[in-house]
Amino acid sequence: MNEKVMVADTLAGINGELTRYGEMIPQTENPQLKQTLKQMRNQCEMSQEEIYQIARARGYYVPAAQATREEVDHVRSVLERG
Repeated sequence: MNEKVMVADTLAGINGELTRYGEMIPQTENPQLKQTLKQMRNQCEMSQEEIYQIARARGYYVPAAQATREEVDHVRSVLERG
């Protein structure tokens, strides 16, 4: 297994964890548990950012082109109508 595959797998795993935190946090009634989950999610997000920066620096990930103002405005208008 090469480094590019390991980085991609790591990012996929972290993204899965973030999804699970996003599901658990709003369903938790215990304030202490909710706070702990939020802290864990924040740490997970920081790890994701670090791995993302590594992937970008090594050319393993090339982000999509930045959206134009018109594209952003269009998406905003669609979401506001919904």
